[in-house]
Amino acid sequence: MRSRLAARSARLVLAAAAVTALAATTTACNPDDVADAGSSTAPSAVASAGSGGSDSSSSDSPSTSGSSTGGSSTGGSKSSGSTDKTDSGDGGKSGYGQSCGTNDLDFTVTSESQAGGYYLVTAKAKSGITCYLDINTPSVSFGSGADGVASPVGQGGEDPIKLTGSTVAYTGINPKTTNSNAGKEFENVIIATTDDDPNPAELKLPDTANVDKPIVTNWATNRAEAVPVIV
Repeated sequence: MRSRLAARSARLVLAAAAVTALAATTTACNPDDVADAGSSTAPSAVASAGSGGSDSSSSDSPSTSGSSTGGSSTGGSKSSGSTDKTDSGDGGKSGYGQSCGTNDLDFTVTSESQAGGYYLVTAKAKSGITCYLDINTPSVSFGSGADGVASPVGQGGEDPIKLTGSTVAYTGINPKTTNSNAGKEFENVIIATTDDDPNPAELKLPDTANVDKPIVTNWATNRAEAVPVIV
């Protein structure tokens, strides 16, 4: 009887030990524990992904914004450039080029017999120069006195006249329009494209001129229009 009780006690101890071991194993493999363990690593991965996305977004945004602004700026500059004329060679005039200064031109003087005699002045642009005679009448004088200044007679005239290459313009000067014996003799005539030209040209006359109340025509491309006549 005592041996049976001892055997039964031994079986109960073994069974209790087995239950304890099973409980320990079950606790170690509890799905909740696995879930808890997974959740402890998940925030780290999510934070890393979120951080990467944020960096990518912030780096892309300035690039896109800068491209748009650059396109707008470029467009504005091109539009402005296409409508504004900034050629420094136009002398500040719109529609044609620079005005001819006296030193832009070469002059020749010939003695003509028509209308009682006059001097024909031919003007031509110097090599490599293109300019416009946009002042209709040249400034002409014999000497520095007021009585030697030639008066315009209003003949001929084209405004403006483009001088370039072989193109020439003409003006006619009659040094004496009176019938008296009065007058002064000159061997040179002073000519300029404008009254305030800082570089007037002094031209040698083909002969000595007797000057008294001289007259001058407008510039013309037809030499027949450069014959000075008092009407």
